[in-house]
Amino acid sequence: MTTQRQQILILWLASSSLDTRVLGWAFHDGTAGAGPQPVGDPPYSTGVDAMTHGWRMIQMSPLLPAHPGQERETSFLKHEFTFERILDVP
Repeated sequence: MTTQRQQILILWLASSSLDTRVLGWAFHDGTAGAGPQPVGDPPYSTGVDAMTHGWRMIQMSPLLPAHPGQERETSFLKHEFTFERILDVP
C-alpha cells in the first residue's frame, strides 16, 4: 500500500521571472527520504527548469517597490517561489 507525501522546494530567483537564475534554495521533505531527492547545489538553474522536472509552483512572493531612499539597500531575497510535488511512497 502506498501513501502520498509532499515535498516542498523554495527557490529564490534573480528577478520575478521564473526563467531567471536561482540565487538560493531550500528543500523540505515530507517523505522522510523515501522519495527522490534534489541533486546539486542548486538542484535546478531556473524556476522553469524545476517545473519541467515535475515541480508545481504554488506560491510566489508579491512584488514590493523599495521605499524612497532605500533603492540600493540590501535586504532579504525577495523573489521567492514555492514549488511542491506529491509522491507516492511505500
